Amino acid sequence: MEKIAIIYSFNTVKTAQAARLIQEHFGDIPVEMVNAEDITAEKFLQYKNLILGVPTWFDGELPNYWDEFIPELEELNLKGYRVAIFGPGDHKNYPENFVDGIGILGKLLEERGAKLVGFTQASEYTFDKSLALRGNQFMGLPLDFENQASKNKKRIRKWVEQLKIELI
Repeated sequence: MEKIAIIYSFNTVKTAQAARLIQEHFGDIPVEMVNAEDITAEKFLQYKNLILGVPTWFDGELPNYWDEFIPELEELNLKGYRVAIFGPGDHKNYPENFVDGIGILGKLLEERGAKLVGFTQASEYTFDKSLALRGNQFMGLPLDFENQASKNKKRIRKWVEQLKIELI
């Protein structure tokens, strides 16, 4: 079995909380936690199965640590890599760019040859636009801690069950 990594900023609260729950739901399957703020191309390429924590900042932007990794990422050949993305967002206060970070990074990863997995239905959220939307599905798992926090644990559990099939 190929190694699995969850890459997220250890300095975030909501993304880190979600990452710990994701790791917990993998049970006995080893999943390594990697700090996105220290990521390098060499470290990124050590894992064929990646789960990325990507919050959306401001009006639809990537956090600095992901944005700073983009130039390295643009040089990588990710053919054979499977990537799932999750990210906090607020669908009520930011309906024009709900979880755009997932879409920005997802599109770039696909352009580099990675296969995205972990798509989820968009029907449980009310929003105007999202770069993470493909048809009626998100390119990963949105988690709205502000408006739907009570649904996050169930969503994560269901998503990890899906990832166990798509990643392993």
